[in-house]
Amino acid sequence: MSSERRTPYEIYWEILVFCRIPRSFTAIIHRCNLNSKTGQDYIRFLSKKGYLSPYADGEKSMYVTTDRASEYTTLFAKLYQALFDTGPGFGL
Repeated sequence: MSSERRTPYEIYWEILVFCRIPRSFTAIIHRCNLNSKTGQDYIRFLSKKGYLSPYADGEKSMYVTTDRASEYTTLFAKLYQALFDTGPGFGL
């Protein structure tokens, strides 16, 4: 499945799993292979849903996955496993 385009749901999952520890915007877009505009849209959406939260580390602005996101990441991983007989990887 790696040659196909990712769905928004896969990208949400990837961002949330990657941000289990605080990550900078730049780290998120690089790791998840997004451009700045698209990355801002995904982060804004996840923040509005309460799944991603700003995190201040001194002067650095970062994002971290909230406890509320665990339901989404768990359900998505189970659904993906049921459909494809493998867990989602997406380069993580």
